[in-house]
Amino acid sequence: MDLTLEHIKQVYLIGIGGIGMSALARWFKANGRDVFGYDRVDTMLTVALEKEGISIGFEDKVNELPEEVLDNQESTLIIYTPAVPNDHKQLNFLKDAGYTVMKRSAVLGMISKIYFTVAVAGTHGKTTTSSMLAHILSHTEQACSAFVGGISKDFSSNLLLSKADPEEQVLVVEADEYDRSFLTLNPDIAVVTSIEPDHLDIYGDAENLKAAFIDFIGNLKSEGQLFVRDGVAKEIMSKLAPAINIRTFGIGSGDYSIENIRPSATQVIFDMINQSEDDSMEDITDLQLKMPGEHNLLNMAAAISAALSVGILPEKIKKAVASYSGVQRRFDIVVNNKKVYIDDYAHHPTEIEAFLKSVKQIFPDKKLTAIFQPHLYSRTRDFMDGFAQSLSLADELILMDIYPARELPIAGISSQGIFDKVSLKDKWMVKDNEMLDFVKQKKPELLVSIGAGNIDRFVNDLKIVMEA
Repeated sequence: MDLTLEHIKQVYLIGIGGIGMSALARWFKANGRDVFGYDRVDTMLTVALEKEGISIGFEDKVNELPEEVLDNQESTLIIYTPAVPNDHKQLNFLKDAGYTVMKRSAVLGMISKIYFTVAVAGTHGKTTTSSMLAHILSHTEQACSAFVGGISKDFSSNLLLSKADPEEQVLVVEADEYDRSFLTLNPDIAVVTSIEPDHLDIYGDAENLKAAFIDFIGNLKSEGQLFVRDGVAKEIMSKLAPAINIRTFGIGSGDYSIENIRPSATQVIFDMINQSEDDSMEDITDLQLKMPGEHNLLNMAAAISAALSVGILPEKIKKAVASYSGVQRRFDIVVNNKKVYIDDYAHHPTEIEAFLKSVKQIFPDKKLTAIFQPHLYSRTRDFMDGFAQSLSLADELILMDIYPARELPIAGISSQGIFDKVSLKDKWMVKDNEMLDFVKQKKPELLVSIGAGNIDRFVNDLKIVMEA
């Protein structure tokens, strides 16, 4: 049974507490649907959703399904995340009963068809870039809705909603490469921030991952525009269709080039120079960004490029960039007085390297203690050496056990493998229940917590420790 968007009256989300799923739940709720969900555990996100009027269950039992779902099969959409296990009782019951069942990515693709859509893809930087672009558009009063893979500090949510008619809006979506999810999108503008090996449990090797990005770009609408980082463009240009309209961005290179970078302890000032043959784009000088690091300059270059493409004036962009506040868990400075504590979502060696280099650039005189929780057995296996090398940039390392997420253990793969390869003298393996006491004992002056698992549950307690 197929449902069109306008015929959906009830929505049931399995895995509703995920960052992408919760944004969909909020979108359907705001658009007048009855929304329900299941998740395995109660989290800050599920608590927030329940306060917003969404009913959530935490037991995988068929008799726990809402009556509104059981009584209205023809008008109910079931949405699930790929992280849901194959033996999930509710999901299998609903599939067997003939409900319309769709992956989160397919639903996002369905929604995006009613908007002018900017899809932001990349193995790194897509959440930050999406939030930057959404902020620029909303700050400059361009009607904009956005699905972001993190909690934006500027709109305190992972979902930005405009009340304007869909045909008057720009929709910003984070295009996730995991499970080839981004191939459900047919955007008007595509942004590609990076293409590096990741999710090799899905793709097998880097070439298959790159091929998926080529397919994503190929889904651009016929008059579509691609913005891609200059170095990435050189890798994929020969495989793109000649008709694709390409603009590049970079630091010191590209059609839109970041130049004259002036960092300080609180912000970075830079210029964005038009080096393309398009005379319509003006240079934008003395831009001010409150987030450090070259990776964030590249993210902002991508966001500015897309904003210019939809007609936002340079002077308005300049003001919007200066007011951008960031995303929770993306270089999130939690404590900054005599002691400093920063939390970050980095979970790939390249991201960790960029993050730690940025921290050391801002606080060069402080000893850097890093807490890292690896995410996924497969990623740990595939990037063991890379993790060890990037984590060795810290002065001290506190290493936690692997957060398995959707995976079962892999024989011979553990945090110990990373630990043994890290070149630091001061390094410790610490269990979850020992970590807070261990940090209290060590009394670090500059602490960072890194990872994409559930390490964020320690942030408030670590804040208290670092403020003591």
